[in-house]
Amino acid sequence: MRLCRFGSGDAPRVGFFDERRIVPIREAAEAFARTTGLHLGNAESTDLLDFLPPHADTIRGLEELRRWLDADGLAKNPALALDPGAVQLLVPIPRPNKIFLLAGNYADHVRESGETARERAETFPYVFMKPPSTTLSHPGRAIKLPAAAPDAVDWELELAVVIGRKAKHVSEAEALDHVAGYTVVNDISQRRYRPNPDRKKRDRDAFFDWLHGKWFDSFCPCGPCIVSAAAIPDPQALRMKLELNGQVKQDASTAQQIFPVAAVIEFISKMVTLEPGDIISTGTPAGVGSTTGTFLKPGDVMHAWIEGIGTLITPVEAE
Repeated sequence: MRLCRFGSGDAPRVGFFDERRIVPIREAAEAFARTTGLHLGNAESTDLLDFLPPHADTIRGLEELRRWLDADGLAKNPALALDPGAVQLLVPIPRPNKIFLLAGNYADHVRESGETARERAETFPYVFMKPPSTTLSHPGRAIKLPAAAPDAVDWELELAVVIGRKAKHVSEAEALDHVAGYTVVNDISQRRYRPNPDRKKRDRDAFFDWLHGKWFDSFCPCGPCIVSAAAIPDPQALRMKLELNGQVKQDASTAQQIFPVAAVIEFISKMVTLEPGDIISTGTPAGVGSTTGTFLKPGDVMHAWIEGIGTLITPVEAE
């Protein structure tokens, strides 16, 4: 089951998502009730977390509603089907408390960056954060090449995990029980940002140059939907592909992750309480632009696709 948010920030709606149509849940539930006399709980909610694990009763109601739509409900109520191209998709989780991201979680990407890839037993997940309120960018909405550093902005296709229930000190074996669903993130990165080029060098300059390059406004496109965790029992078996202007740049599988999703959740939950709605973006495979010196420019369009989830489309503009 794929669910999305759409509309406007002031009046968001939630719906069933696929590439052909979006069906708003509230209106579909009203038609379902008129036909069957059955009422779906939480149908008025605009928070996708209310329709995802661990909310089993609501999920059962949604599944029944979806079966009714597929049977003949949609055929008898064709106005329920909205053209995805005619609505504004919104980020699935508008204000997560935390966005965690991983660096160096695919060995081929580590090697293309000129570093030595380590086995899982020899290292630990490299985790950093982005500010949710200013980096999250809606599906189809352009990212902005920053005026302060427009010339070396890169893409990073990533599988993102949405937490569904509070997690603290969870084991790897139990970790996936705390997942609400999965979505797509494009971890946009400025590769060569150097604040104050006339500065006097300090030991940690290189680290902070790297980190500052992650934080620019709009640098975390996310969407187009969330897939329920129940629909993806194994997040380590998903194909993923990023195209820039129709040319394939990244083509990989989540099976190539050094630290799988469950291990990452275990690691972070040892230090930080994970809360419903928190997002963990699990790193990018090989094929980023910095390897060939190919960087984003105004007018570019990225298509970031993950199997079973969908395609996150992101244009590029100058700030």
